[in-house]
Amino acid sequence: MTSDEFAEITGVSRETLEGFETWRRLLEETNAHTNLVGRSTLADFWERHALDSYQLWDHIPEGARRFADLGAGAGFPGLALALGLKDRGVDGQVLMVDSVGKKVAFLNKVIQATGVPAEARSIRVETLDPHTCVDVVTARAFAPLHKLLGYAHPLLKNGAVGLFFKGRRYEEELTEARKNWTFESEVIPSRTSDGVILRIEEVKRVL
Repeated sequence: MTSDEFAEITGVSRETLEGFETWRRLLEETNAHTNLVGRSTLADFWERHALDSYQLWDHIPEGARRFADLGAGAGFPGLALALGLKDRGVDGQVLMVDSVGKKVAFLNKVIQATGVPAEARSIRVETLDPHTCVDVVTARAFAPLHKLLGYAHPLLKNGAVGLFFKGRRYEEELTEARKNWTFESEVIPSRTSDGVILRIEEVKRVL
């Protein structure tokens, strides 16, 4: 997939597309000396990373403007969401959390270069203030669902919706998670892979 094909599919503006290209360029430069993503995936940035992340916009609740991306890594999907906020002219913000300082330094470099409404914090997700108020919690390749719900529960119990990328074994993860949690879930097929997006809400710990 090319950048123009990505723009045609998503409908983003030329300015937003330039933001994605800045992100892609900085990722390629940084990944040469700091392991952020598998090097073999860089050639397929537009589909495997950009579109894979941006497809979340098809499933975000109307009016949502505050996001938390857990285990943000190289910014997938956090930076894509922030670029989407900017593209739509929405007064919102994406909080990206990662415990690895080098990854957060990269995220801050992209935030500064693109001017997106986002903040990156170098902290462990379990130390995130439980009173943080967000509308949507996201995670990609971060933790098994039963652990992820433990990390996200303080945010989800305040009414946020979880949108979590999962692979082909998502059914096993749902089964395992239900041993300790009750929740409503929707399985959304991914547009870019054989994985899925799990929409999770009404999360409660099993007593």
